[in-house]
Amino acid sequence: MNHLLPLKRVARLNYGDALPTEDRIAGDYPVLGSGGPSGTHKHANFQAPGIVIGRKGSFGSIHWAPAGGFAIDTAYYIDSRSTSVDLRWLYYALNAVDLRGASQDVGVPGLSREAAHEVLIPVPPEPSEQGRIADFLDAETSRIDQLAKVKERSSELLEERRIALTSQLCFRGTEAVNTLRGSEIGSIGKIPRHWQVVRNKTFITEVTSLSKTGEEELLTVSHKTGITPRSEKTVYMFMAESRVGYKQCRPGDLVINTLWAWMGALGVSRYYGIVSPAYGVYRFTSNEANPEYFDYLYRTPEYVCEMTRHSKGVWTSRLRLYPESFLALNTPMPPRVEQDNIVETLKRELEPDRQLRSVIQRSSEVLAERRRALITAAVTGEFDVSTASGRGVEV
Repeated sequence: MNHLLPLKRVARLNYGDALPTEDRIAGDYPVLGSGGPSGTHKHANFQAPGIVIGRKGSFGSIHWAPAGGFAIDTAYYIDSRSTSVDLRWLYYALNAVDLRGASQDVGVPGLSREAAHEVLIPVPPEPSEQGRIADFLDAETSRIDQLAKVKERSSELLEERRIALTSQLCFRGTEAVNTLRGSEIGSIGKIPRHWQVVRNKTFITEVTSLSKTGEEELLTVSHKTGITPRSEKTVYMFMAESRVGYKQCRPGDLVINTLWAWMGALGVSRYYGIVSPAYGVYRFTSNEANPEYFDYLYRTPEYVCEMTRHSKGVWTSRLRLYPESFLALNTPMPPRVEQDNIVETLKRELEPDRQLRSVIQRSSEVLAERRRALITAAVTGEFDVSTASGRGVEV
């Protein structure tokens, strides 16, 4: 960008206000934080339209609020009282710069107002040109956003199919018809009559060995991808005192994030490494258990529900799945040959979906790149929006 000036020359960021959930009164105004809308409130603290910028959490995020709203204390807001330029143009100009790179407060990452005010943005053109640019980008980004929603819905449908198929096979087996009986597994319901119901502790044991070397790969866990390295290229090195509670993990170990907010985030590891104290590590001790089958089983919504029911804590937000609770859970145990068949069937059936999801993801990334490039080119004056077109984005 050739002609730039600090954001503070054209706008002032205003702090949002604290608004605990219990103090909210449902109304006409959206409540917005760094993550976007989260309910409504009877009152607003900024005018329509407005811009909300993440301060903590998803700091640097940018949200457009055409009807105004209530910005909470994890965010800043800008409305017509705190800027001298067209708000729609400013929204797009902010999308063309990197607010996330502006600041990381010590301790908890965040965007400081001082750093945000120093971020360089394109010099605003004449007011009439600001309006033309905003009109152009409204139309063109709307088309891109509609395409992105179609792709997002396609991914959602694939995910719904994955969940449904996994649940069906993990609790019913690969046969089209099964004679079912009531199980002892709470909300899970019925399983084939010839399957056993056993406690996890009969074929799994907790791993308590801690990090020792100081140079080990840090692993993380998610609902969809299971266990993956925190960074594919980085080996995290820890001082002895900072490794307290970090557990060793090896291929074939089951790792579970025990905190309630991430309940269901687990998987069987393919890596050697360490995991944080918030994770539980378990090792399969019986040849009658195929770890891959239980990798699928434990991530089904039905089993996540069971883990949640047996978690302990004072409030929902503080629930935790303790090892003794997990090991005491009742679990369906098909014969080993059926476990193997279920795993092979799921791999075969879900592989085309995985490949399609990868294509959709890449296509969505291309759309997002196209959107960013279009916004940047328009607000920096790389082309005349009166004659330009954003067509050709059917990715």
